[in-house]
Amino acid sequence: MAGRLLRIITQSLSLFSSKIGMSSQLSNTVALGAGCYWGTEKYVKKDFQKLFPGSIKSATVGFMNPDPNGMKNPSYRQVCSGSTGHVEVLNVELNDPAKHYEELVKFFFRFHDPTTKNRQGNDAGTQYSSYVFCSDDQQKKIANKLVNELQGFMDSGKVKYNGKQVVTLVGDYTTYYEAQKEHQEYLENNPNGYW
Repeated sequence: MAGRLLRIITQSLSLFSSKIGMSSQLSNTVALGAGCYWGTEKYVKKDFQKLFPGSIKSATVGFMNPDPNGMKNPSYRQVCSGSTGHVEVLNVELNDPAKHYEELVKFFFRFHDPTTKNRQGNDAGTQYSSYVFCSDDQQKKIANKLVNELQGFMDSGKVKYNGKQVVTLVGDYTTYYEAQKEHQEYLENNPNGYW
């Protein structure tokens, strides 16, 4: 499914409007939830970097809760239970956010299905939400614009996903909890995939 989805979205990327005006104040940090964080890490650190060499300053997998008062320091097992409210995310620092933030969010829609609520493929639960955790209002403005444009493309039949409504959430960046070391670059270190 991922290959088919990539082809569909790649064909429609040119539909997105040109970048909206961005000030130099745009934050360089964003956290992306797109299902299992190992896949998100692979797509961004490997594939996005191929498209935009040198764009990523750092990227690590971990957890973020939309509720700033949510559970502190959750373990992987606790997050996987679905009871903490945390989302598996890739925390990304960009070298040049004015140049690459919007491109990153567009790319985000290439490798996951933003129409499946709390689910990506066989992974189901709130921890697999499609989510853009933004560090500032400008990031939120750009992310919301892209969500609305994508919905318009879907409504007009120019882009197809499993569902008919974009359910990707755009919210505030809260506390980021980095996952344990063995979870970092997991697919790079385990080329045969998941456990």
